[in-house]
Amino acid sequence: MTDRDSKLQQIIEENPGIQFREIMRSSGLKNGVLSHYLGKLEKNGIIKVIRGPRQARFYPPQITEEESIVIKALRKQTPRDLLLALIKEDGLEFSQLVKEVGKSPSTVSLYLSQIVDDGLVEIKLIHLKKRYYIKAKELIDKLVEDYRPSSIEKPTSGFEDIINSF
Repeated sequence: MTDRDSKLQQIIEENPGIQFREIMRSSGLKNGVLSHYLGKLEKNGIIKVIRGPRQARFYPPQITEEESIVIKALRKQTPRDLLLALIKEDGLEFSQLVKEVGKSPSTVSLYLSQIVDDGLVEIKLIHLKKRYYIKAKELIDKLVEDYRPSSIEKPTSGFEDIINSF
């Protein structure tokens, strides 16, 4: 394994769920060179790549699919804020979540439906009101603990949130 391989492996170990452009920034490697090395690392089972629509995320090989879903949500500001608000106080209503995260109702709605679809949060009807509850609390707690603050709490701009949501 070359120094470059080791450096890339280390970047991914420290930042599970990292995207290609972030690795390019961290490593200083050009697009083609980085693609070559990441392809080699993936082929040899040294890293795991999970490809979604319009993006690939890179993980250490021991990360499970369930963990990768949580990490993906925790790497974006708004979903992370929603999850942390529900960890702090489970069973919040939509209006309370909007207040907690300080984003527009449409932004909160978009990300909330995403984390519900991903199985991280569930909706229960309590006294005819929708309330949101954390489903993977232990896993989220563990991952926040394991990867704080380096990877999960990287500041992201609202613009990046919007782009990553598609």
